[in-house]
Amino acid sequence: MTDAPLDHVLARLRRGDEAATGELFEAFEPFLRGLVRRRMPTGVRTRFDSADIVQSAWATLLDGFREARWQFNDTAHLRAFLTRVVLCRLYDRARGAQAQTGREEALGELARELPGSEPRPSEHARAGAAWQSLLAACPPEHRTVLDLRRLGYTCEEISERTGLHAGSVRRILRHLARQVAFDGTDDSPPRVLDGQ
Repeated sequence: MTDAPLDHVLARLRRGDEAATGELFEAFEPFLRGLVRRRMPTGVRTRFDSADIVQSAWATLLDGFREARWQFNDTAHLRAFLTRVVLCRLYDRARGAQAQTGREEALGELARELPGSEPRPSEHARAGAAWQSLLAACPPEHRTVLDLRRLGYTCEEISERTGLHAGSVRRILRHLARQVAFDGTDDSPPRVLDGQ
C-alpha cells in the first residue's frame, strides 16, 4: 500500500467506514503473520497460531484508528508501528504460554501420581463380608469352585480343574449369588447332575 492510498484509507476509517478497516487489515496481515511466524519462540509454537496473534493485536488497534489517536507520515511508519504492537502481543502471549508450560507435567508423570485402582478400605470390608456370606451359603462339595473363582479362574478353567461341566459351574455360582442376595432364604444346594 502506497502513502496516498494509506491516507485515504485512514481518512475513511476515521469517518467510520468499516470497509476501510478490512482493507487496512488485508494490506498488512500477510506481512504481520510472517513476522509472527519468524519471531515466535520455539517452545510455544504449538500453543497458538500466527493468525491468532495478529487478529488479537488488530482488535486492540481498531478504536485507536477510528479515533485517529496516531498519525503516520507514511506507510513505513505505519508498518513499524504495527510491527511493534504485534511483537509486543506475541511476546506477552509467549511469556504466558511458557510460564504455563513450566507448570505442566507429562501425562505419563501425572498417571503415576493419580490414585491407584486399589479398592478403598470400605470396599475391602464389603468384599470381606460378601465372601463370608458366600462361604456360609456354599456347601462343602462346591467350596473348590468358589475358591477357584475367587482366584480369577473362568468357568471353563474351573470346569477343567474340577471335572464339572462349565454350565454346572455357572449354575453353582449363580445359585450362590442368588442365595446371598436373598439373605440365604433358599437353603437347598444347587442341583448338579453328574456328567454335565
